[in-house]
Amino acid sequence: MVKSQPQETQRRHEGRRNPFYKLQILSTFTNYQLTTNKMKKKESSLKNMLLSLLVVTLVAGFSLGYVNELTKEPKAKTKLQRKINALKLVLPEFDNNPVSDILRFKSKNANDSIEIFPAFSNHKFVGAAVVGSSENGFSGLIKIMVGFNPEAQVQNIVVLEQKETPGLGTKMKDEKFLVQFKNIKPATFKLKVKKDGGDVDAITGATISSRAFSEAVQMAYDILITEIDSIKNKK
Repeated sequence: MVKSQPQETQRRHEGRRNPFYKLQILSTFTNYQLTTNKMKKKESSLKNMLLSLLVVTLVAGFSLGYVNELTKEPKAKTKLQRKINALKLVLPEFDNNPVSDILRFKSKNANDSIEIFPAFSNHKFVGAAVVGSSENGFSGLIKIMVGFNPEAQVQNIVVLEQKETPGLGTKMKDEKFLVQFKNIKPATFKLKVKKDGGDVDAITGATISSRAFSEAVQMAYDILITEIDSIKNKK
């Protein structure tokens, strides 16, 4: 049933005469203000949080860049020293400075230039150390240094970089695995694991790592044969 206009008006007047009417109005207004303030605080807190996050990100980025710049030179020196030590292990005796005589060649099979360190004794070519690599390791890049004598026969191999699984792929550094490559002639020795029809005994449980290692040796041999004249005539 629709209330008449006089009844509705009378009800409002009675409400205003109610002693709690003003308190109700005041309470409603107070609740509105509190709700508004809370929303403003949330909005302000969100802005502060985003600003803080931006500052932290900028500081972290600057710090990482600064630390990287500080460590760049020491890292480069460490890598160079690792190569110098490897040269002594993979080459016969030499009296030149292979690091100063370094040659770099582009290859479609490598992202970076391939480094070759020629070795001479009494101005006679006695061998070369070639840095071969493969991106196909179980954990990515594998980089090795392969030493060859003048007949392109493998003298020795040293692993320069690898991030393979400890206890499995890392065994590529062990003599038990490396010995099969010593004194081989890659022209007749198939640098593939036996599972792929080659002559390489793969590391148990690390076929992928063994396959990538063999690829790196093959890369080193291929560039040696291609650039052998340039290498021998370095002196």
